[in-house]
Amino acid sequence: MTSPAVIPIVALDVPDRAGAEAVVRGLGEACGFYKVGLELFSAEGPGIVSWLRELGKEVFVDLKLHDIPNTVQGAARSVARHGASLLTVHASGGRDMIAAAVDGARAGRPDGGCGILGVTILTSMDAAGVESAWGRTGVTVQDEVLRLAGLVAEGQGAGIVCSGHEAAAVRSAFGDRLGLLIPGIRLPGGETHDQRRVMTPAAAAEAGARWLILGRAVTGAANPVAALAEVHRSLAGMA
Repeated sequence: MTSPAVIPIVALDVPDRAGAEAVVRGLGEACGFYKVGLELFSAEGPGIVSWLRELGKEVFVDLKLHDIPNTVQGAARSVARHGASLLTVHASGGRDMIAAAVDGARAGRPDGGCGILGVTILTSMDAAGVESAWGRTGVTVQDEVLRLAGLVAEGQGAGIVCSGHEAAAVRSAFGDRLGLLIPGIRLPGGETHDQRRVMTPAAAAEAGARWLILGRAVTGAANPVAALAEVHRSLAGMA
C-alpha cells in the first residue's frame, strides 16, 4: 500500500505576486506547500519565497538549474537561504553539478531543510522529442529516466522529478533512496494541456510518489478548494 505521507504541492504558475496572492488567498489553509517556478521567480525574485515562508508555507523552487558546478552551488545556497524546502536542477548537468547543488543547499540551510531534486525527462516530451533534442535514436524514456536518476543518487540528491509512468521503475531500482516528485497530475477526466505523460493523484501515489505537483487541475478549477479536497480524499483512500 502507498504511504499516507504523499504531499500535494500547488503550482503558482502566475506572472507576478498579485497572481500568487490571489491563489494563496483563495486556497487559504487548504494548502501548505507551493511551487514557485521560473516565470514567477524571474518576475519577483527570491522575495516571493520569503513571503510564502512568512505565511507559514513550504516552498518548492522549480528553477531547473543547469550550469557549471560552482555557479549552481552559489545559486542553490542563495535559494536555500530564503527558506526553500525543495529546489530543482537538471539531472543532465551531471553528478558533480548535482553534488555542488547539494553542498550549496546545505550551506544555505544548515538544518538540511532544502532538498535537491534532479529533473529527468520533462513531461512535455515523449521519446521522439528526446531523440530530436539530444540527436539520438532508439531512445526509451524510462531508460533515460533511470540513467539520470542514477546520476542524482551519485550526487547525493534528495530525489528526482519524473512522470508517474516511470515512477514504479525508479522505485524498483532505487527504493526509498530517491524521493519522487511527480508533475503532470490531472484529476480524472481533466485536460492534459501541454503535458504528454500525465497521471491521476491516486495512480501517482500508487506508483510511489512522495510529492505531487498540482497546477491547473486545482488553480483552474471552478472551486479550487474543492478540487484540492478531492485530491486529498483520493490520497487518503490509498493509505
